[in-house]
Amino acid sequence: MSNPQNITQQLADYIEKNLAKGYTLDSLKYSLISQGYSKISIENSIELVNKKNTKNIPRIQERPRITYRILSQDNKPIYETISIPKRKGFFQRLFGV
Repeated sequence: MSNPQNITQQLADYIEKNLAKGYTLDSLKYSLISQGYSKISIENSIELVNKKNTKNIPRIQERPRITYRILSQDNKPIYETISIPKRKGFFQRLFGV
């Protein structure tokens, strides 16, 4: 009998490869279920792929800065460009940290 972790890894590799080819996750699930794989094995494999992919996402170093401009009908600024000041987070406001 095959090792369940080995099957999970094989399914994860299959899912990852086919997602890269452009297949949807739903179509891959349906295909694997129709081939006789259990839903639990498929879900565990998808979780494994998601964990692997989240490690590869670069972390955002700075928050985007939002600015607003008020324009007249002929697209000329009525006021100067203003920036919204950075707000304190919930715990900073609550505890002053």
